[in-house]
Amino acid sequence: MDINQIATFLGWCTTINIGMLIFATTFLFLFKDFTMSVHSKITGVRRSHLPTLYFSYLANYKVGILLLNLTPYIVLKLMF
Repeated sequence: MDINQIATFLGWCTTINIGMLIFATTFLFLFKDFTMSVHSKITGVRRSHLPTLYFSYLANYKVGILLLNLTPYIVLKLMF
């Protein structure tokens, strides 16, 4: 694999992950009651604690995208 293929791969990974982040965020906001009831029944976590967990999940996922996909993509594009 050469550098251009790796950069292309990281670009697609970034695009797909941002799409998944947008989908998850939209789903959580549009179907909040349904999602909270399912998650509280499955995991036993109180409904009042779930918004904090959702925010933490989305924030960590966004940081992961930035660190593991977008930053290496930008560096490779700037170098080559």
